[in-house]
Amino acid sequence: MDLYGRRQEQAALDRILDGARQGLGASVMLWGDPGIGKTALLEYMAESAAADFTVLRCGGTRLESQLAFAALHELLWPVTERISTLPEPQANALNGALGTSNDAADRFLIGVAVLTLVGELADKRPVLIVADDSQWLDEPSAQCLAFVARRLRDEAVVMLLTGHDNPVEGPWEKLSAMEVRGLDDDNARLLARALAPHADETVIRRTVRAAAGNPLALQELPTSEAAGDLSTYPLGDDQITVGPRLRRSFHARIEKLSAPARTALLLAAADDRSDRDTVRQAGGVLGLDAAAWDEAQHSGLLTTGSGGRIRFRHPLMGAVVYDVAPPVDRQAVHHALASVLSGEHAGELRPWHLAAAVEATGGTDEEVARLLEESARRAWARGGCATAARALQRAARLSPAADDAARRLSYGARAAWEAGQVDAARGMLERAEGMSSEATVGELSEGLSGLIEYAHGDLGIACRRLIRDMERVADAGQAFKLGSVALRAAWAAGHGELQREALERLERRLPQGNFPNADLLPSLRQWWTQDLSDGADDSDQAVAPDAEVLSRLSGSSWFLMPPAPVAIAWGIESAQEEALRFEIDLLRPTDQVTALTQALAQAAALGVAQGSWTSTAANALEGLQVAGEIGDDHLASQCHSCLGWLAAARGDEPAVADYAARAFEVSVPRSVRLLSAAAQWTLGMSALFAGRAEEALDYLVRLTEGGHHAAHPTIAVLAAPDTAEAALQSGQRATAEEQARLLRRWAERTGAAWAISATHLVNALLASGADAEEQFRLALDVPGARSRPFNHARTRLLYGEWLRRARRRTDARTQLAEAAEIFRRLHAAPLLARTRAEQELTGQHLHRDLAPVRDTAAILTPQELRVARLAAQGLTNREIGAQLLISPRTVAHHLANVFPKLGIVSRADLARIDFGDGLHLIG
Repeated sequence: MDLYGRRQEQAALDRILDGARQGLGASVMLWGDPGIGKTALLEYMAESAAADFTVLRCGGTRLESQLAFAALHELLWPVTERISTLPEPQANALNGALGTSNDAADRFLIGVAVLTLVGELADKRPVLIVADDSQWLDEPSAQCLAFVARRLRDEAVVMLLTGHDNPVEGPWEKLSAMEVRGLDDDNARLLARALAPHADETVIRRTVRAAAGNPLALQELPTSEAAGDLSTYPLGDDQITVGPRLRRSFHARIEKLSAPARTALLLAAADDRSDRDTVRQAGGVLGLDAAAWDEAQHSGLLTTGSGGRIRFRHPLMGAVVYDVAPPVDRQAVHHALASVLSGEHAGELRPWHLAAAVEATGGTDEEVARLLEESARRAWARGGCATAARALQRAARLSPAADDAARRLSYGARAAWEAGQVDAARGMLERAEGMSSEATVGELSEGLSGLIEYAHGDLGIACRRLIRDMERVADAGQAFKLGSVALRAAWAAGHGELQREALERLERRLPQGNFPNADLLPSLRQWWTQDLSDGADDSDQAVAPDAEVLSRLSGSSWFLMPPAPVAIAWGIESAQEEALRFEIDLLRPTDQVTALTQALAQAAALGVAQGSWTSTAANALEGLQVAGEIGDDHLASQCHSCLGWLAAARGDEPAVADYAARAFEVSVPRSVRLLSAAAQWTLGMSALFAGRAEEALDYLVRLTEGGHHAAHPTIAVLAAPDTAEAALQSGQRATAEEQARLLRRWAERTGAAWAISATHLVNALLASGADAEEQFRLALDVPGARSRPFNHARTRLLYGEWLRRARRRTDARTQLAEAAEIFRRLHAAPLLARTRAEQELTGQHLHRDLAPVRDTAAILTPQELRVARLAAQGLTNREIGAQLLISPRTVAHHLANVFPKLGIVSRADLARIDFGDGLHLIG
């Protein structure tokens, strides 16, 4: 049986069965919350023991808990014919207990009879006794099984029981106990995905959070949570809809308590944010005494958390307590809590309690809605967008007037989107539009419809919606942001005409400079009009945005920052990276997930150019994970492109193909030429570095082919050095000359160091003799060229190849040695191999290590290391893929690379490797 996250428990239970096979008995109580997985472990044990054990089973039920010996009757029914073999007094007593005779039920003799019976059975084969839900066993059966359990040490018998509480008292107090805890998030996610394979990632994430590690809740929640609504319970958290089985289990425990104790539990369920004193003061308002609190505290449902807060042992318990309470009781406890709140809690929690009190009876209240809206604005200002969204949605429900409800839903939709809750944002927008006009909602939500389309839909449609809302919104600063995103959308779509239209309409919308960041409009115009497709005068050199401009942009909005490829093309990646790092540090403590994902994706792309590939991979993987959580396919594809570029530079062709396929899957149907072009570039790079120049050229020339789905001017200019090299190796000189002109024009317009260096490099490849050498030297000596180490090393490699062919071996060795050192540091395997081959052709004898290197950073890529660690823990390829958001096939490919690098041959060997400081075998 495959149980998620139960390897440790399964191993412990397997040892118990093995002991019984050796004649060593044991009795164990598995305890934990309802639905936590105790019964699943019993099933695992029964399945494991089926081949060589006699398995006897019973289970407690509420219906039969008052029927004497009901559980014992169920347990022994399969072996009742063996009762006649017992000594007569024991047989008579046991038959009397089971109702098959009129003999008196002597409890001591009954216990001895059961012990004798199972002992005789164990003489032939081990016995497994399984008793589920021991808290519902009838008392005589429980006493009998407890008698037997304490006397099994020398018998080949295992007794396993399950219960809700640690057996520190009662009939089971002498038994060994094993607490079954909730699943960790990773295993909970795997189980949720297995139970609901077609569920949206947002639903899975919310299900995992709501279930809090409870496997039964994971089974019951995906369907009930499928709507993805932002319903609140009771103080603004995501609603927990408890399924029928868990509801019955928890409710049965609650209804045993007195009415005052249930009220105490309801207070705790209604507010798990205030401290114990506040909750008890509210209890005083309701007339609760110490006895009620003592009974509630000893119910086993409550615990004391950090800061003295009263909490339920599991969130689902509180959900049931709140759900089964009469509406009038809910209203009373919320009013009581609101009346005793003071200090900072009054401003933050009081509106929620007043709202819950109104909702308990299905009413509306404008004053309470206003208080909630004010609370939402305070939360939003602190970066609590998700909290603001919930508060505004609730305020809308309480609003008597439709206009007020539409306004609050519009604001709430924007907050939800910033928190990464796209489905919730769409739902609130739709409800708002049902109460008001589309134009009004567009203005109130500050152009949210176009922003959502930009992130998740067609870029052409997004651009037009953003332009429309840019002209609608009253605030000039917001119009500036919407216009900037409209330009981004048109640029990413590779739609030059639409890009020019967006810029023209933005400038008409903002003729006056009396809004925040108005002085940045010339910078915006500059980088959006200096694309090679605009036909600008080659002699008109633009000035790149400086660090001060980018620093100011980082404090305003990602909307206004230039996209990473634009920054790279302008040669301002260092200043942009610094601004983004500042932005990421600001965003991490907040729940502004959409902005954080944007920043991570952009930072990853900038790191590629700067040669900080380890941080690039980390940013890309984090961005990929967050993008997957919020369902942002565009940003996920940007992260795939970064990882694909690194894979190409490092010679991982299967990964390049995989990342490119994922990007094309999203970008081609939606006409996102930027992403298609980036994927096309990585395929061309990969083929070029593998020595297949003609194949590489076939990929790369599409970047400038009008009408092709991968044609994009910015990517084309960034890829021009690769295209030129592939063209020359393929004998296509005219194409290389075209790339040289492309680079020259861009270098003259921007003055970017990389473009000037690349222009000299391509000219060197096209030239011969002294002219070629001069161009190589000029390419290497451009101020700032060293800031892109990979490009600089490639220039040295090509120069070294030229020197070697010119029979200047000593000079060649100097260039090749420096290139090799950079490629080695970056783990750029294909070009490192090419460089070493050239070094050997110069007559240089290279030292080859016979033993594999045992340095993590030197031999494994960051992704390979992650895969290796997870495989060493025993996870399958599918489980690893689910955690790292890659396909099982890519996992297999990484492991195929890992094994030879580490000098091992199987997954079993991974468990013997210490992945700490350096890699070495254990034992």
